[in-house]
Amino acid sequence: MLDTVSNVGYSVSLTTRKPRTGEENGKHYHFVSRQMFEERIAKGEFLEFAEVHGNLYGTSLSQIKEMTDAGLDVVLEIDVQGAENVREKVSDAVSIFILPPSFEVLKARLMARATEDSEDLDLRLRNSYGEVMQYPLFDYVIVNDDLAAASGRLAAIVLAERQRWNRQDEQIQGILDSFASAKL
Repeated sequence: MLDTVSNVGYSVSLTTRKPRTGEENGKHYHFVSRQMFEERIAKGEFLEFAEVHGNLYGTSLSQIKEMTDAGLDVVLEIDVQGAENVREKVSDAVSIFILPPSFEVLKARLMARATEDSEDLDLRLRNSYGEVMQYPLFDYVIVNDDLAAASGRLAAIVLAERQRWNRQDEQIQGILDSFASAKL
């Protein structure tokens, strides 16, 4: 979706977990120590943060501000706890729940990825039911049955949300001003 929709930024989260094979610091996550993460919490540097599967994850407030100041819509790839925190803090946030087509598909995808040991995989799968049951708290749900189709649905949501009148105030006001100043 980032390749097909203009003016969209992707927030790279911070985490205390160890990098998985193939993950790059600063591209997939910013990998930091628990101590550094907790210091940043104390300084109020996160838009949201949560402990998930025994590791801390968070979204840098300064990174989000930098992107929104540049006029970008920002995509956060966060868990249900983080999404709840964002919805509480950002009144016009749009929340989208990405749902796997089934438990079996989720399990197969996680196993094929082979990035967690069996204990971590079991924990993720045990927690998955409680997480998917939170879908009604979100504005939209996308079933990730096919990556290209799911990406297209995500792009459609971003483009539709941009058309809300309250997101176009300046442009609309300019149009209204042109009517008001017309000599009819």
